[in-house]
Amino acid sequence: MDTAGLVQWAQSQLPGWTAFVVLGLDLTIRVIALGTIPYRRKPEVALGWLMLIFLFPFLGLLVFLFLGSPKLPLRRREKQHEINELVKEATGHRAIIGEHEHLELPLATSAQLNYELGALPMVHGNDLELIPDSMECLRQMTEAAEAAQDYVHFEFYIVTLDDSTRALFDALIAAHRRGVRVHILIDHVGSLGYPGYRHLVRMLDEADLSWRRSLPIRPWKGEYQRPDLRNHRKIFVVDGEVAFTGSQNVIHPSYSKRSNVRRGLLWKDLMVRCRGPVVDELNAVFASDWYSETDEILFDEFQRELDVPERGGILAQVVPSGPGFEQENNIQLFTHLIYNANHSIVVCSPYFVPDTALLTALKTESQSGVDVRLYVGASSDHWVTAKAQESYYDELVEAGVTIYQYHAPTVLHSKFMIVDDQVTIIGSSNMDQRSFSMNHEVSLLIIDSAFTERMHRLEHEDYRANSAQLNPKVWRRRSVLRKYAESVCRLTSSLL
Repeated sequence: MDTAGLVQWAQSQLPGWTAFVVLGLDLTIRVIALGTIPYRRKPEVALGWLMLIFLFPFLGLLVFLFLGSPKLPLRRREKQHEINELVKEATGHRAIIGEHEHLELPLATSAQLNYELGALPMVHGNDLELIPDSMECLRQMTEAAEAAQDYVHFEFYIVTLDDSTRALFDALIAAHRRGVRVHILIDHVGSLGYPGYRHLVRMLDEADLSWRRSLPIRPWKGEYQRPDLRNHRKIFVVDGEVAFTGSQNVIHPSYSKRSNVRRGLLWKDLMVRCRGPVVDELNAVFASDWYSETDEILFDEFQRELDVPERGGILAQVVPSGPGFEQENNIQLFTHLIYNANHSIVVCSPYFVPDTALLTALKTESQSGVDVRLYVGASSDHWVTAKAQESYYDELVEAGVTIYQYHAPTVLHSKFMIVDDQVTIIGSSNMDQRSFSMNHEVSLLIIDSAFTERMHRLEHEDYRANSAQLNPKVWRRRSVLRKYAESVCRLTSSLL
């Protein structure tokens, strides 16, 4: 309801003087919002909130007060800072551990940037294996849990009990019963509503496993924070020897919903099996999240002193990000690497709704002669996000970016970036505002020419082979109604 309508309603329903009170409150809300909401917010985010408040002043104000802060409560951020300081002290305040004189300056500064933001150094001595098949990844995690001797740390966004995940949970419960310390973190809101979640909760409770809901929304138990700040990380660590991370959740590739099965939808993910010092870094991320939820620091299961060789193996660095940090760690890394690209950039993201910084970086590099390729899905499970994403295609193509749409009915869920011939990022982070500021994410920065060659081969043999290149001429002929929907969704994308 606009101001005139609000005043007219007040005049017809309430005593005369109340119309002026309503009008005064309406104008006060708008004026205060105009001068306070943009403070230290990205322009597109501030615009989204201002648009909501100017259209619906009273409702918009309530929503803003409920959801407006992009940060976790102060105590949670203080816990993150405590873990960061422990890690920095243990690593001697070094951004790169081991020989690094051969690193090009932009890559060395990337490591320094990540260390300043996330406290974890770049380290030698890693062995990394790509796992492009979800069922194979579940099998390998199950085998690792079956072989566990000391501890298992499990942290995922969406987790359910179904035919594809049962063996993994049976292995975790068996490990617990033989004396292995098993700690499980499951995002509360992320898993709610999926078939099998309630059965899993009952199963874990009956097994007396040490598990917690991450960022729980249960006010009747005194558990509450902003409900759309979520833990989107995917981390699985066994004995400090092996770890898994990437884009995959612990659920059947159909996401166990009948509507998905009817449509033939299957999620496509990419995971990495890790050995070496980055296992300890992923474990440190888990330890910080466990501390946030339980006030318990897992000193016996948290290797603060990294055993890193001076040279050899794959050079890699774990980059945590999210509302527990003061900065947007992931987007700063992405844009830094994009601006330092020399000849090629490959981006794969299921939800590509860039902020101004990322969009400008990709367009600038493309117009500078860099080959920029973007992989998105032709199918999506989020209609509004998909329309917001599509609203960017015209200007990206005009800037020279090549867009590939992965064939339906597969739901592309892999999240990676390849820069030139030696830099790869794989992780849980999408290229959208939610992943930049509202979700806990974890990314793995990998600097290795042989690994990056494997990624380019996977891109060509799988992602490009199963995608169709967007035809700009055909795309521009889409209906006016579709363009209208894209524009509306784009305006609200900063609030998604």
